[in-house]
Amino acid sequence: MKVALRAMATPGGVRGVAMEAAWLTAHAVLYPWGAITEQLRPDGQYRHYRTDVLPPRQRGLVVSAMDAAGTPIVLVHGIGDNRSAFAVLSGALRRRGFGVVHAINYSVLTALTGDVRRSAALLGAHIERICEQTGSDQVHVVGHSLGGLIARYYVQRLHGDARVRSLVTLGTPHNGTLAAYLLPTPLTRQLRPGSELLTELAEPCRPCRTRFVVVWSEMDQVIVPQRNARLEHSSLLVEEHQIRDSGHLSLPVDTRTLHVVVTAITRSDDLSTHPIAPGGEACRPSQITDGHS
Repeated sequence: MKVALRAMATPGGVRGVAMEAAWLTAHAVLYPWGAITEQLRPDGQYRHYRTDVLPPRQRGLVVSAMDAAGTPIVLVHGIGDNRSAFAVLSGALRRRGFGVVHAINYSVLTALTGDVRRSAALLGAHIERICEQTGSDQVHVVGHSLGGLIARYYVQRLHGDARVRSLVTLGTPHNGTLAAYLLPTPLTRQLRPGSELLTELAEPCRPCRTRFVVVWSEMDQVIVPQRNARLEHSSLLVEEHQIRDSGHLSLPVDTRTLHVVVTAITRSDDLSTHPIAPGGEACRPSQITDGHS
């Protein structure tokens, strides 16, 4: 917690605390709305073949990166939350021209009765339905907190890398969190450092085709220690972005997060000019930290 306290003591940290409090209030208001399942709009990507009706910002993305604009983006929320966590991010992505942005809900009882492996299988089935309805071969996934770990298990252990082109995780306990000891349930036991699930994910695996983009904050009050949100794995291509002064809940509404998500998605098809990891052996880990801090 010393790292988080030091981050809070800076001018940016004060702003971050204020943003966290403001978003907590707004999120409480939006939460009932987020409990309603979002209907997928499968025609979203096809409308981009006509650009005359689009605002200039959306038209620019469609013209310069049509494939990125048409690939579905799936948003996966964290523990005890719902799709309202992405109310700001999903709207911002649509305004920038991404045609299919779909936030899924899983049961609020996941914290008590859930299991990461089972949730990952359900996510995989949901992604298959999205691909079938949109005609897309792949999707991008953005996962906040537990949502990032569920998506990672699907990609890494359930062959989800055939469907997920890029996975962006926001404040995800890749190495567990000491906060999981506060609630003794089957799910939180999986989130404790050194758990059987996390040990399984840390084991060597076949080379993974999904590009991982990891965002973590020094001021995260849920991932303890904060550096446990980092991801290092010999079989995964990982790009890391460190933010110093954003709280756990407000990571999905941080403008820097939006920039990371948009950049990762629009450049995922152009690795020749924008490599996410160094070349060489099949999947060599990289540690790339942006200038947010």
